[in-house]
Amino acid sequence: MTSGSNKIEIQIDGKTFFLSNLEKVFWKQEGFTKDDVINYYLDIAELILPYLRNRLQVLHRNPNGIDDNGFYQKNVIEKPTWIKTYPVKRETDGKIINYVICDDKATLIYLINLGCIELNPWSSQVGQLNYPDYAIIDLDPLNISFENVIDAAQAVKEVLDGFNIKSYCKTSGKKGLHILIPLGANYTFDQSRKIAKRIVHLTHLKLPEITSLERLPINRNKKVYLDFLQNSFGQTIAAPYSLRPYKAAGVSTPLKWSEISAGLNPADFNIKTVKSRFVELGDLFSGILNP
Repeated sequence: MTSGSNKIEIQIDGKTFFLSNLEKVFWKQEGFTKDDVINYYLDIAELILPYLRNRLQVLHRNPNGIDDNGFYQKNVIEKPTWIKTYPVKRETDGKIINYVICDDKATLIYLINLGCIELNPWSSQVGQLNYPDYAIIDLDPLNISFENVIDAAQAVKEVLDGFNIKSYCKTSGKKGLHILIPLGANYTFDQSRKIAKRIVHLTHLKLPEITSLERLPINRNKKVYLDFLQNSFGQTIAAPYSLRPYKAAGVSTPLKWSEISAGLNPADFNIKTVKSRFVELGDLFSGILNP
């Protein structure tokens, strides 16, 4: 799908809507446009949709490209009738938040047209919102080389292997790595957070010189932050195969554990390079949803 016009009509699976401003440049340095983003998601829709279906979405919208901070949107009221939403009562004030559910290709491309360069689903599904399908450990480096992130990931894997726990790793799409532990919706968010916390504490004991459990950046400079706090009700990370709205158009790319070794460079996984990889390797993350 390509067009130089400002607005075109598109039909996907019988659902008709408009795409706009396709020529808008989203990455000025690299020259990637909104049209490039839409085409990327059209090509990889069948890979990413299993990680979006029946899940609430937190929309991160960058309608003016990555140089604009964009904004986050949870409550969606104005939409086509075929877009599904699900109401959740906010604990702080009782307000009803209508989250989008992205079950199909048409909804996916509709969201991308809104400026959602990345997709951020809940780790739990509708019907069992307090029971995540996976726990998350986010390896987030601050002013430290990616080689240290690799060391930290290998240490996490050693800890998990010691408990005979399966795990899967992907690039964050920026400068870190995400390690996911399939839970099969058998534990609450509170339990999943305790599991992840135990794992990162044991990892930190292995690598105290290069890892940190400190949340504040000022307290973890030149360390890899072992973040387990995403394991909470309503928290999200980028879905596998999602683009990220940052420099170089990185993609959150599933990896083989054997790839997480010296020489791995997250910059190698971007909008230009990953589609041939996905064709060759298929879905390396399928065990997350089918433990």
